[in-house]
Amino acid sequence: MTARPAARLSRLLDALLEVGTDLDLRGTLQHVVDGAAELTGAARATLTPADPAATGLPEISTPPPKAPARAATPHRLRVPIHVRDERFGELCLTGPPGDGPFTAEDEQLLRVLTTQAGIAIGNARLYETARQREHWIEGAAAVTTALLTGQSADGALTTVAERARLLAGASAGVILQPTPEGGMEIVTASTPDDPDGLVGTAIAPGSPVLEQLLGGEPVFIADSATDPRMTTRVRHRFGPSMMLPLQASGRLIGTLALPRRRGGHPYTSVERLLATQFASQAALALVLADAGPGRERLAVYEDRDRIARDLHDLVVQRLFATGMTLESTRRRPGADGVRDLLGRAVDELRSTVQEVRTAIFALQQPPPGPPAGLRGRVLRETASAATLLGFPPSTHFRGPVDGRVPEDLAAPLLSALRRALAAASRGPDVSRVEVVVDATAALPDGRDAVRLTVTHDGTPDGERSTTTWQSPL
Repeated sequence: MTARPAARLSRLLDALLEVGTDLDLRGTLQHVVDGAAELTGAARATLTPADPAATGLPEISTPPPKAPARAATPHRLRVPIHVRDERFGELCLTGPPGDGPFTAEDEQLLRVLTTQAGIAIGNARLYETARQREHWIEGAAAVTTALLTGQSADGALTTVAERARLLAGASAGVILQPTPEGGMEIVTASTPDDPDGLVGTAIAPGSPVLEQLLGGEPVFIADSATDPRMTTRVRHRFGPSMMLPLQASGRLIGTLALPRRRGGHPYTSVERLLATQFASQAALALVLADAGPGRERLAVYEDRDRIARDLHDLVVQRLFATGMTLESTRRRPGADGVRDLLGRAVDELRSTVQEVRTAIFALQQPPPGPPAGLRGRVLRETASAATLLGFPPSTHFRGPVDGRVPEDLAAPLLSALRRALAAASRGPDVSRVEVVVDATAALPDGRDAVRLTVTHDGTPDGERSTTTWQSPL
């Protein structure tokens, strides 16, 4: 024994209290190994989870000894840790306590400690699972709310990718959609790292991964860079990954992929379950959001039909009847003095009836679609960014933007705008974003140019940050 029985019992009670008062799983495990080393006087204590992928935690140990153990072959004591009926891992003690091997009393104390550890680990896992579930539920609710507020299709996909990336602690959140050729292509990417090459990356038809996704099955990858099922040109950037079908009412909208960096922690079984549930909820929200504009258009059509009927049944008929009365009065004997006046009134009524009928015809036509010009598309991008920012950016245009900027420059300008707005949304305490599209700009060599400037105040030092993109016209 390394201490008197009363002293060891006191230390055991202290260790039990420390192990049982921490709801953080990593903290609980650290208390276990520290308490085991303290109780036995071991040179080192190590706790190895039986399934690191399930816990998301690596090996936990006390600091290594400053000097090697005296014995050529250090003594070891191994004690399993069970959480209910599940083998959670093994506690291993290394090094002779004092001058001899571990004793039966050492093992007995450790078994008491590991029994309490099993209860504490179970409680910590339940707490962590509940906390993760709460975060994913809040995230799904936020996505649903954002999508049902009338975002554009691109903005809706970006919202899903961004929120899922943050919840999963992933390196990127990407949305893939089916291609006409039968493959899948990345159409939206949210990443704090270099996004180059992500959007447009495709999974070729016939891929084993693609077959699972098209069948509505999630795909879990331990290492994207080495898994032979992964064939995209960006696979080498990532490690553990989840690919989750976005499916609602039997309709496959696309796939949500959440890759982590190479060497990142594998996804736990709980994370996989919660992410799959999030994807199902997001798919339903996307379907509802996509149906929203249709319902709004239908309501507009119904309102227009009702107004047109009211104008025809009430206004036009009454105006026509009044005109007939005036015409009849004009033809009566003795109306010579007011005949001209009545004639002008009849003409005015006929003109009014014609204008009302023109308005009725216009009401019966479908409402125009969203603006196709660059100005309208920029406004849609800034409106979509308001969901992530929490406020609408201030947007200004200089010069005839729609008339001077050709389509081959509009696309890269909009891509640069999306990147700049995404960067602004990640800034701390950002409270103002200003977007300026200037079609009257000039390059240093005097050539006409279009210039995009995005300025925001969300920088760590409080200074304003400006992103500029420009191209000759």
